[in-house]
Amino acid sequence: MTLPRSLRTLLLALVTILTIAWALVYSLTWHPAARADARVTCQADAPLPLPGQALKVMTWNVQYMAGKRYVFWYDLEDGSGRDLRPTAADLAHNLDEVARVLRDEQPDVVLLQELHDGARASDYQDQLQLLRERLSDLYPCSTSAFYWQASFVPHPKIMGSVGMKLGTLSRFRIARAERLQLPQANSNWLVRQFQPRHALLVSHLPLRSGRELTVINTQLVDPRASGDDASRQLAMTTSLLDQLENNGSLWLLGGDFNLLPPGQYQRLPESQRSRFHPQSELSPLLARYPSIPSLEETADPAWHTQFPNDPRVTGADRTLDYIIHSSRLARLDAQVRRSDTLSISDHLPLTARLLLPAD
Repeated sequence: MTLPRSLRTLLLALVTILTIAWALVYSLTWHPAARADARVTCQADAPLPLPGQALKVMTWNVQYMAGKRYVFWYDLEDGSGRDLRPTAADLAHNLDEVARVLRDEQPDVVLLQELHDGARASDYQDQLQLLRERLSDLYPCSTSAFYWQASFVPHPKIMGSVGMKLGTLSRFRIARAERLQLPQANSNWLVRQFQPRHALLVSHLPLRSGRELTVINTQLVDPRASGDDASRQLAMTTSLLDQLENNGSLWLLGGDFNLLPPGQYQRLPESQRSRFHPQSELSPLLARYPSIPSLEETADPAWHTQFPNDPRVTGADRTLDYIIHSSRLARLDAQVRRSDTLSISDHLPLTARLLLPAD
């Protein structure tokens, strides 16, 4: 049976339209490899850590230098936040504030999340480069990896380019770095093309002893995305840590996990619970490896690291940021810097001093 010519013409037109639409979406969005080298910028004379040296590490979600004077559209569950973007003046002020805190703390390794690069909402700034220019005397080495990138996102509250990445600054030499793609959020094909693609940024720091320290930086998916997305990403991350630990490697992982520790869900007001699950997905990992804060410490408000941009919340009330490390590294001290950082980001910087083994 031969289809009528008019129907064949209509079908051909539909296939052509769909093909053009697919090609347009694909060209506007980003499709990273499962594993890829990350570009490292490093001075040739950058030092190597000594055996037995104390290493100071900071992790900080800097919220793309937006500051705390806003309730962004995505900060509320129903998307009704009044603000679309920070002002240029606030971006400049908070960039200087982040640089001030880093210069004051002078951590040896800095793990930063939510850095913008090429995003319309922050005037297309390369925020890691702007920080490097202010801190070049402290950090001769750096690397970064995107986890959200698109030339145009057709969301009515975005309607422009996005670019968000992880950034690692180091006082010590970074020999190489790589980006490992985490499992992507479950959604339909079209929506998935415009969503973040969370990743691990893995940096390899040689030590004078001949060993190597593996430093992992990440931000995991928001649990609101889907029921098991965070668990799948956490499973892949834990698998990497197990491999490193079983090989006798030295390693540390830091970042914004977007997950509560055990017991904290029940301590949140009901209005703040909807994005989390009653049973913490982090329980197995926090029980397996040393963590900062420890399981016991997470009951103490001094270790709360997020102050949401929600007018119903009046201060930092939850722990989402962690440093987890090899059993071969010894914790010396740690803290959440709170007094002068509450207005810089919706997250607070977490720092720790870890002792490298003597051999």
